Amino acid sequence: MASVPELSESNFEAEVLRSAEPVLVDFWAPWCGPCRMIGPIVEQLASENAGKVKVGKVNVDENQNLAGSYGVTSIPTLILFNRGEVADRFVGVQPKSRLQGAIDQLQ
Repeated sequence: MASVPELSESNFEAEVLRSAEPVLVDFWAPWCGPCRMIGPIVEQLASENAGKVKVGKVNVDENQNLAGSYGVTSIPTLILFNRGEVADRFVGVQPKSRLQGAIDQLQ
């Protein structure tokens, strides 16, 4: 399994908004049951798409301003960024195939 790096307000612009490749960002919190359910799926996507898409996680408890700036009101929320812009957004636990399909559309 790929280790999914933590993103924060201090590195979000460099890692996500300036990224040359698409970035899937998982907005989550440690106490969130559905977030723990989708975590392994996010790790699988990171591993299986290495070199095509970057994957990162944002702890909403530690980065409330960042979550707020993207309108994250429910978690888990997964946002797919392409060239610094929001390309797709998913709220709640999603099937892996749906997330992979969104990634594939950007290739």
